[in-house]
Amino acid sequence: MVLLAVARVVDLSPVALAPAYMFSPMIAGLAVCLRWKIPLSAVGLRIGRLRWLAAALVVSLPLVGVTLALAVAVPGVGFDPSVDPLPGIDLPSGVVGVGVLFGLVLAIGGTINAVFAFGEEFGWRGYLLWELSPLGFWKASFAIGALWGLWHAPVIVAGYNYPSFPVVGVAAMTVACISFSPLYTYLVVRAESVLAAALLHGVFNGSAGLVIAYAVADDSVLRELVASPVGAAGVVAFGLAAVAIALVGPPPLSREFAREDAVPPDRRTTAVDR
Repeated sequence: MVLLAVARVVDLSPVALAPAYMFSPMIAGLAVCLRWKIPLSAVGLRIGRLRWLAAALVVSLPLVGVTLALAVAVPGVGFDPSVDPLPGIDLPSGVVGVGVLFGLVLAIGGTINAVFAFGEEFGWRGYLLWELSPLGFWKASFAIGALWGLWHAPVIVAGYNYPSFPVVGVAAMTVACISFSPLYTYLVVRAESVLAAALLHGVFNGSAGLVIAYAVADDSVLRELVASPVGAAGVVAFGLAAVAIALVGPPPLSREFAREDAVPPDRRTTAVDR
């Protein structure tokens, strides 16, 4: 509600203030950590395991590809190959152009976008994951996903992501965030770093526009609630990733997911993963 109040004072749409709003979870998480002297490394603010950071950087691309395939498979949704995915930038033709496109998505998503994504992720998959870790992998993931989705309500109601469905969109975004959350948790725990979530989030935000660009539909329900990276297509794609995690087994989750020696002894818990 603070966002809506600020937007009204400065006479701007809440959507225009969304980049600043993205840092509110980080500010809240930092405030709690500093107040209770929780080491930032304990909540994942560390480099962590590089190979899992690399996995977090690239995993969005196949997921966006699956999302696009699911979207265009829906009757009433078409694929428009003539779309210019990066207006104003002349891409080479053929395979080279695809490679350049993906390279740009990774470069921007892993840098500029990841900085803004970190504003969210330090709160969600940093401090809050640390706090809720006694619930275990799945319960913590779904609880964080639900809070993450509802946190978007002010910008969703203002027309972000689902401009034709500002109220239903809040529920749709919450479902989407719940479906996204297990993969985010998995990569953070494997990487032992909240930076994994920031990289995944940043590249996903940068590549999700490809689905919006190439999957076309005249009907607003299909366009916004179905054939969208935060619609049914995206939910199914990330849901498949969650199924894969369930099949291989989620990693143990405890408050020591980042650094055991950084957690105050009186705040430590045993691993819970069942």
